[in-house]
Amino acid sequence: MSRQETTPLWDLPEPPRARKKADPARKAAKEARDAKGQQRPAATAPVARVVVDVPLAHLDRTFDYHVPEKFDEAAVPGCRVRVRFAGQLVDGFLAERGDTTEHQGKLAFLDRVTSSEPVLGPALAKTARAVAERYGGSLIDVLRLAIPPRHGKAEAEAPREAAEAPRAPETTGWHRYQRGESFVEALGAGRPANAVWQALPGEDWPARLAEVAAVVAALGRGVVLVVPDQRDLKRLDTACAAALGPDAFVALSAEAGPAERYRRWLAVSRGAVRVAIGTRAAMFAPVADPGLFVVWDDGDDLHVDPHMPYPQVRDVLMLRAHATQSSLLVAGFNRTAEAQLLVESGWAHEVRATREQLRASAPRVTPVGEDFDVARDEAAKAARLPSVAFEAARQALGAGAPVLVQVPRRGYVPALACGHCRTPAHCRRCAGPLLLPGGANDGGARPPICRWCGVPDANFRCAACGSPRLRAVVVGAKRTAEELGRAFAGIAVRTSGAKEVLATVPGKPALVVCTPGAEPVADGGYGAALLLDGWALLGRPDLRAAEETLRRWMAAAALVRPGAEGGRVIVGADASLGPVQALLRWDPAWQAGNELAERRQLGFPPAVRMASVEGSPDAVANLLAELTLPETGEVLGPVPVGEVDEEGNAERERALIRVPRGDGRALAAALAAAQAGRAARKETDPARIQLDPLELI
Repeated sequence: MSRQETTPLWDLPEPPRARKKADPARKAAKEARDAKGQQRPAATAPVARVVVDVPLAHLDRTFDYHVPEKFDEAAVPGCRVRVRFAGQLVDGFLAERGDTTEHQGKLAFLDRVTSSEPVLGPALAKTARAVAERYGGSLIDVLRLAIPPRHGKAEAEAPREAAEAPRAPETTGWHRYQRGESFVEALGAGRPANAVWQALPGEDWPARLAEVAAVVAALGRGVVLVVPDQRDLKRLDTACAAALGPDAFVALSAEAGPAERYRRWLAVSRGAVRVAIGTRAAMFAPVADPGLFVVWDDGDDLHVDPHMPYPQVRDVLMLRAHATQSSLLVAGFNRTAEAQLLVESGWAHEVRATREQLRASAPRVTPVGEDFDVARDEAAKAARLPSVAFEAARQALGAGAPVLVQVPRRGYVPALACGHCRTPAHCRRCAGPLLLPGGANDGGARPPICRWCGVPDANFRCAACGSPRLRAVVVGAKRTAEELGRAFAGIAVRTSGAKEVLATVPGKPALVVCTPGAEPVADGGYGAALLLDGWALLGRPDLRAAEETLRRWMAAAALVRPGAEGGRVIVGADASLGPVQALLRWDPAWQAGNELAERRQLGFPPAVRMASVEGSPDAVANLLAELTLPETGEVLGPVPVGEVDEEGNAERERALIRVPRGDGRALAAALAAAQAGRAARKETDPARIQLDPLELI
């Protein structure tokens, strides 16, 4: 067998090397960079000043970019753009264009014009900057709240046709109020007029607000009306449709959906409609030539935005009214201390009814003590009502009217206390609060359990007095509905609160049990209102407890028929208390004056400007150390917030800083500067800052 001939390995041809595949994305990026390098700035106003969407306090200013020739027409002031910032593409708003720049280096070019729609007009930019300065925030934080997200399809639609100016309606409803007619005349003449309106009980307030909006819109000027929630917005929507016409206004709210909300916002921004109504976000509605700003129920906590820099609707509308020399109307059944300050300072006039009008419109109010064991009627005892309240409910139901029952808390029995000495009931295992589980079927037969660890305590004994008895600190709406259902057999019981909030109820016999703020409107008004557990609202450790309690009471009592028609309000609180006296006389201005005087004496808002700084102990201490306060500044605290460990150390602390009202702007600037310094140093331990917070204690 012959040997096969073989070729040595070193004589074999070299295999071809694998060629490196080109990356299309990298090639496109290189071509884009090369193309940008060949770009030339626009011939006129080649410098764009951009507000970049970067949430860092030390970057709260505009940055200069070159406008490429190809974007010369598209890059209009106020439009949305994309720019390269710190190596990343970010969104931004083109604030303005100019010819020169103070930047010493080479300017980058705008990467893209996202949309040529001028969403950031000069007036809105000025308002946003003023709000940021008042609350110690940054401009981009305010713009996120003021300008809704873009929806391309809605933006590309044909512009909405401009609505005709409505006719000035009849305003005789305002004649029932002192200075009401003068206020409407000033609006009709185009003169600035600031007012605090205290609405009568039973007043059709949406109709009154729609009337003044129509008076101003008839002059061709803009109007913004802001209400707390969707139920109020629906009522106002109906009233505005009747007074203005369905095409003369838009309702701005998240419930409309992203596309429809942006479509309506564009109608306002483009000047197609003169009147914008809505919830909290509508305070920034960019109406053209504004003539009137209105806020209803300014004490509602829904008027405070939960996002930085936490602006309040009333204060934002005040800033806008002052900047544009237009009118402001602060309206509601109650009056806040902030609204009272506007009246006492002379910045606004009060619009209120005479005592004769009040007597004719207000229901009869009867206060009762907090001890419900005084009831003589067995059915009243079962319903946890004093006999006078039980009788008022029975008379109203007999007259064919519904009865409103307001309970401070939802649920079954949220908290328990000793039935003898009222010491709060705590778990013997972990010292957590006890609660009584239950529902409609168990009759409350199960033993109380701990809210923290879930361990039941069948043999409860009070640690203070040794009593085995338990009582509800606050009986929830669900448990109250069950008790009332047993006491008023054959009467329908409806609940409103939490996720099941009723807007309206028919004007027929029924018991409507609700939590504060969830009171539905009854056709023809309620025959009676039972305001239970008033001491639970008044006893809250909150600076605004009295003001908030009276606001909730008056909102419920305003839904009741006048006393001449049998309307009754039974309030479960001591008659000697200030809020109860204010409800009895239907005089919230008196209570607001007392509240403001007390806050002046104690040094609390609105008599002063106050800031809250909250975070870890180190974060709070570091921020306070580098804070440059005015000479009048005073630091209170810091104090622990939340749980404290065995050694007395807290995970979070809070400090309060207060200054006279005249130094409020200096305080906001100092806080903004301190936050900017922390952001520049890339501090990882954040500190939350809020000016004039609702919750101080």
